[in-house]
Amino acid sequence: MEAYPMEENRADSFLRLIQRSQRGRLRIYLGYCAGVGKTYQMLLEAKRLQIQGIEVVVGIVETHSRKETEALLEGLEIIPRKTLTYRGIEITEMDIDAIIQRHPAVVMVDELAHTNVPGSRNAKRYQDVEEILSAGIHVVSTLNIQHLESLYETVEQATGVKVKERLPDRMVLQADQLVNVDIATDDLLQRMKEGKVYMAGKTESALLNFFRQENLEQLRELTLREVVAQIDSKRSSPLQDEPSSSPDQVMVCLSSKSENSAALLRYASRIAGRLNRNWYAVYVQSLSESPEMIDAGVQRKLSNTLALAQQLGATVFTYKGNDFVSTVLQFAREYRVGNIVVGKSGKQLSLWHRLIGKRTITERLIKEGLGITVIVPDIHRPDDPLEKKPASGYLSGIHFNLPGKQPAPDDREATILQADVLVWNEVLEKDVAIRRLLEKLCTTHSSIPFDYAWRAILEREKQGVTFIGEEIAIPHARLEGIDSAVLAIGVSKLGIYDPGSNNTATIMFLMLSPVSRPDSHVKLLGMLSKMAGDSHWRATMLQAGSEEEVMHILRYWIAEQKKKRSVDSVKTL
Repeated sequence: MEAYPMEENRADSFLRLIQRSQRGRLRIYLGYCAGVGKTYQMLLEAKRLQIQGIEVVVGIVETHSRKETEALLEGLEIIPRKTLTYRGIEITEMDIDAIIQRHPAVVMVDELAHTNVPGSRNAKRYQDVEEILSAGIHVVSTLNIQHLESLYETVEQATGVKVKERLPDRMVLQADQLVNVDIATDDLLQRMKEGKVYMAGKTESALLNFFRQENLEQLRELTLREVVAQIDSKRSSPLQDEPSSSPDQVMVCLSSKSENSAALLRYASRIAGRLNRNWYAVYVQSLSESPEMIDAGVQRKLSNTLALAQQLGATVFTYKGNDFVSTVLQFAREYRVGNIVVGKSGKQLSLWHRLIGKRTITERLIKEGLGITVIVPDIHRPDDPLEKKPASGYLSGIHFNLPGKQPAPDDREATILQADVLVWNEVLEKDVAIRRLLEKLCTTHSSIPFDYAWRAILEREKQGVTFIGEEIAIPHARLEGIDSAVLAIGVSKLGIYDPGSNNTATIMFLMLSPVSRPDSHVKLLGMLSKMAGDSHWRATMLQAGSEEEVMHILRYWIAEQKKKRSVDSVKTL
């Protein structure tokens, strides 16, 4: 476990983050298993912040009857829990309304991956924390590595345990500070035997199951690698949110016939996290797979898969087309994708089919995807894709082509700050909303012909739905004859409805970018996706009553991003 002086320095750095922030900051104490001391270290920090004069309260802490932990609660203000009745049993949960009403500077929230009792406002505690952060309250929390969604298969293969309580990786990626609480596995096992982790009666069973030494060693390694990856990601560049001009975004291909879509998504999530790049989940719907024509069970499975993709941080797109490969490659070229993750083909081609020139989807992607790396993972093997050399069979298909020189990036922030804005107090259909935004753009930019732009947008809409989740839509087109990207933003509190896909949105971005500068398209999309992923930003936008207020919110968000980039927010051990 870490020495006290180093923890004191970390508390000072978190104090500086608190003083510089308008929205709440998040600090997570990460461990590889119960009993390593995460809650203890969190409460030590509460004491140190309290000494510094910071207003600290305890939202919820699980002491598990550990006397050392219980002793640290003395002198700290504890927000009473609320009581809910579920199936005739009274269960207590954290009272987020009381915390927000109390509005302290910092709140301690234990066990970030906890599942709330049915009937709670939010299904998961991390969602409670997001609400608290949006209210401008700073949060210190705890988490074990096995609860990360993208590590589900890895943990199951390593330990034989299916982890039921999981949270999206974005909570760790968005944390302002990540602190590893680490002790040797021998020391943890000794603590277990001394009854310092679980109450009497549970220790023996735990030692025979989850708390086996080999399990703990693998979980500890996963935790250390995760912390190092986060440090590398956040220290890689002062402009860490800038997508590279080279085509190294990541996409994962999905179809209704995919057998291991969830594992593929988690694999792609890990790769994108290591590369620190945007990533996309693209479902290619064949013309025979309209919702009314495919089985309800398949439709439900597909819906769950796309929901998981959004939870893992992917931008989700649906395309239509009978040629899977050409549709995927069209998307890859449009969005500057350099890495395509695809599942293994279920059917092997016969010798006759090969003689007449037929190829599998993977083979066609490799042959036709010039400049793109195609990855076919063996998702049944637990591993971290970028940490070890591929073993035999681990990557069954991989192809590299070096990209050529790429165009220079445009100024995305200037494009957003010069956007045209409309605020609607009515329900609009998608086409009406797009038309109004385009009319606004063409009025401001008189050199853009309305009819030409309208046809280009409609043609792009035919290729796939641009409602990407989180109540966001990004219709777009690339045009000849314009020099830089332009943007219009529409906000409708009552909703924008797409009859074709049955999707709704409350915020619509209309993007037009030049054909001659494909980078400007993907870079602007990257920033808009990041903005749309900020729940606090979305909530604030929907409170805006005028175009002027929307522009004020946009200016503030960009200023906060610049400020945040200047903060070295992750500290080493």
